[in-house]
Amino acid sequence: MPTTPPLRPLPPRPVETDDPIADARAVLLWADDVMGSGICVTASFGDATLVHLAATTLPGVEITLLDTGYLFAETEWFAHDLRARFDLNLRVVRPDPDLDGDEWRTDTDACCRARKVEPLERALAGRSAWVAGVRREDSPARRRTPIVHDDLLRGVVKINPLVAWSDDDVAAYARDHDLDEHPLTDRGYLSIGCWPCSRPVADGDDPRSGRWAGTDKTECGLHVS
Repeated sequence: MPTTPPLRPLPPRPVETDDPIADARAVLLWADDVMGSGICVTASFGDATLVHLAATTLPGVEITLLDTGYLFAETEWFAHDLRARFDLNLRVVRPDPDLDGDEWRTDTDACCRARKVEPLERALAGRSAWVAGVRREDSPARRRTPIVHDDLLRGVVKINPLVAWSDDDVAAYARDHDLDEHPLTDRGYLSIGCWPCSRPVADGDDPRSGRWAGTDKTECGLHVS
């Protein structure tokens, strides 16, 4: 009788070392080995770090931009410039075109749900892994984020290759790979999201203090699990 070949054992999940840049590539290679085409990489294009890392570690991997309809023109230009420079396999996911265009004025949580969270859910449909650019240095709420974990809310394995990177690591990576800054960075925009809810910050201020300035809101709802 024919026998069924034994299943290949899954490689263990990567463990962080003292080399965050090597860890980032290792976790992406692990994800590709385990989940292959089930990977969804999302990038905000606030900088080129995750995009370059993913595209050079996993050539041809699909990179998804969630276009909320409120992206800065500079972000759209930057994304298309990086696509041309690195031959990115870029997918753009947009919200329902019939949404209220002024909801951000009265309910930023509802706006984020409709323009970020719902499009993300569509982007993740049928996928088994989500790669995101979260870093622990982003905010206190992200300080304990692991490099790999189960996102039970969305039913995927969430992979955060940049999670342990410091600002210095990001800057060094950009220098080493000749990566351009987002065009708004030199105008004081250090955390770039949608134009209604992003502001430049003063030297020495928390980079994310320009997001939803004047409110107690700190997250858009994408990175919860």
